[in-house]
Amino acid sequence: MSGIEGKVVAVTGASSGIGEATALLLAGRGARLVLGARRTERLEELTERIGKAGGEAVHLRTDVTRIADLRALVALAGERFGRLDVLVGNAGVGTISPLDDLRVDEWDHMVDVNIKGVLNGIGAALPVFRAQGRGHFVTTASTAAYRVVPAMAVYAGTKVAVRAICEGLRQEAGPTLRVTTISPGVISTDFAGASSNARVRGDITRMRDEVGIAPASVARAIAYAIEQPADVDVNEIVVRPTAQS
Repeated sequence: MSGIEGKVVAVTGASSGIGEATALLLAGRGARLVLGARRTERLEELTERIGKAGGEAVHLRTDVTRIADLRALVALAGERFGRLDVLVGNAGVGTISPLDDLRVDEWDHMVDVNIKGVLNGIGAALPVFRAQGRGHFVTTASTAAYRVVPAMAVYAGTKVAVRAICEGLRQEAGPTLRVTTISPGVISTDFAGASSNARVRGDITRMRDEVGIAPASVARAIAYAIEQPADVDVNEIVVRPTAQS
């Protein structure tokens, strides 16, 4: 019996990419999944796929900028499975562009999803974890939290904030809650499509095609953190292509 089997895991941003890969891997290892994302048709397909493979999953449309949606996702875990063991906060957006583009609305959107979305997840799950006396926050940051490059100033700023928030949460968590931050590098997803700057979008796409690694690589890192014994807290994992500078 693995350290994952039987655990109840909620995943935001579960409709594609890292979130989808994480849901499939954890379900395959016996976790019971509560899936959240905005694209309900993709959630329905994923839930059905997990069920056909013998796993257990439920889903709920979830916009992480709305704390009510996160509270509903956490409540769904309790209603269907009796508890919540892990919240994988994976929802994020990368509307990347140079500051000179002055895409202020896109800056706001990144702050709302990448920072406030993480805080909303904490706000929804922390009281439940405290009441249970156990729980695990796993949050997706980025290698941009460690290295800032042109066109990524705002995005990197949000991921630096995520890393800082999660470290503060870890220090406040006490002996029964665990906190893990996962920072992926270049991953083979549709991340580049969010950028409204054609040059930046092309640069990111080329880098992805040249060195990007599969979302399952990140999912395995998440599984590693979850499967540890209760007295072991894996705090930070950076997962990047070997070829990424």
